Order: sequence, then C-alpha cells, then structure tokens
Amino acid sequence: MATLAARHAIPATYAVRDYAEAGGLMSYGASLSDALRQTGVYAGRILKGEKPADLPVLQPTKFEFVINLQTAKAIGLTVPDKLLVAADELIE
Repeated sequence: MATLAARHAIPATYAVRDYAEAGGLMSYGASLSDALRQTGVYAGRILKGEKPADLPVLQPTKFEFVINLQTAKAIGLTVPDKLLVAADELIE
C-alpha cells in the first residue's frame, strides 16, 4: 500500500512504522517492540503461576511518530519544522 500511495503521490499516514520504512510518508502508532516486551512480561507472569484472568488488560503506553523524508521529497511535500521536531525518527 505504501508503494502504491507513493507512486500516485498520495500523502498517507499509517499506524505501523513498517509502512513508513517501506516508503510510506509517515506513521504514528503504538511501538511494536514495547508491545512485544509487554507480551513477554505477561508470559513470564503466567509461567510463574498467575492466572491469565487475574491479569489486567494493558493498553499501549509508548507511541512512535516516524516521517519518511525521502517519500516527502519524492511526492513534492515540504514537511513543517514542527513535525520534524515532533518525530521520533526521520528516514532520510
């Protein structure tokens, strides 16, 4: 999808950073690495004897904002400085 959007110069935002890495303009969403870490913590608690039904439901606490500057340049967009400063990562 990221390639198709870039090919037709459609600025698109995605929920997973992989799309920005694949050529999408930007992504904003929960950190996959943080979610996987939490999964490991929960698995450890269950293996130590806690009942899954007793564990609280967790929501993401860490989010990532990634901007692909190569794509922005390719589709003729200038990314405002405020967004560049807010980004967690810039792909150049």
